[in-house]
Amino acid sequence: MNSDSNSEISALRNQVFILLVALIVVSGTLTVYLYRQASVMGKDINASNQLISNVNQSQTVILTFANQLAAYSKTHPDIVPLLAKYGIGPNGIATAPPKK
Repeated sequence: MNSDSNSEISALRNQVFILLVALIVVSGTLTVYLYRQASVMGKDINASNQLISNVNQSQTVILTFANQLAAYSKTHPDIVPLLAKYGIGPNGIATAPPKK
């Protein structure tokens, strides 16, 4: 009886040790995976912020150009249909999205 209980305790001890090693391996793997994902997402966020900055800078240039076209259309009415096609009104601000 004593040897049976010792062998059962030994088997349980081995099983707990194996589960502990498996838990450490799985936790380490998950930690490395999540760190890699966070690193990649950080780079994506930086790239997105740079793109948004570029778009914001371009937006002011585009609005200035649209305003200049609107001013030009006041002296040259033959360009008004073309501007209307692309949604630029007489004040230069887009009045409606362009129709395809």
